[in-house]
Amino acid sequence: MATYAPVLLSGSTDGDPIKIAATATAGTLIHTAVSGTTSWDEVYLWFTNTDSSARTVTVEWGGVTDPDHLIMKAVSIPANSGPLLYIQGIRLNNGGVIRAFASTANVILVVGNVNRIAA
Repeated sequence: MATYAPVLLSGSTDGDPIKIAATATAGTLIHTAVSGTTSWDEVYLWFTNTDSSARTVTVEWGGVTDPDHLIMKAVSIPANSGPLLYIQGIRLNNGGVIRAFASTANVILVVGNVNRIAA
């Protein structure tokens, strides 16, 4: 039977929001998934825009190749928004890396939940 354990986003300190500083690939580190292929990280990500103008964010999932790894590409995040759920329980393993970059540095924040699933 599979077991689920909550873990923090590896790019976060103590669960704090991650500020997206990158404005181009490779983006700011959000999370590095569990090693190997027998366990999975199920990832949920919420984005907040602290700026007075809408800004875009691109999420690189497991790599940086366009379009193969861009799970979100230049998606607009509304101005002065609260946390909005954009990534809903998508799984990744084998040390895959999640990164993000935004149209403007340091105004988009991301928080998340990770359920580590072990077989």
